[in-house]
Amino acid sequence: MANHKSSLKRIRQTETRKLRNRYYAKTARNAVRKLRATTEKADAQKLLTSVTSMLDKLAKRNVIHKNKAGNLKSKLTLHVNRLN
Repeated sequence: MANHKSSLKRIRQTETRKLRNRYYAKTARNAVRKLRATTEKADAQKLLTSVTSMLDKLAKRNVIHKNKAGNLKSKLTLHVNRLN
């Protein structure tokens, strides 16, 4: 176990950030699932903008890798465009 005040603080900060990052990543995953399950094009287009924004924010904060965000956005856009 760490003995320095600074390392104890770092442990507390890391735990807080880990919980916050896990929450946002899980929320984004659920939004992606919801978008993939959508069959109405109008609803899917509305959802796509919010999910894209969510993924960009996660990539900017290094919660997910920027390439993963790009790949997800690409696949989701293809999905929405294929809907009737």
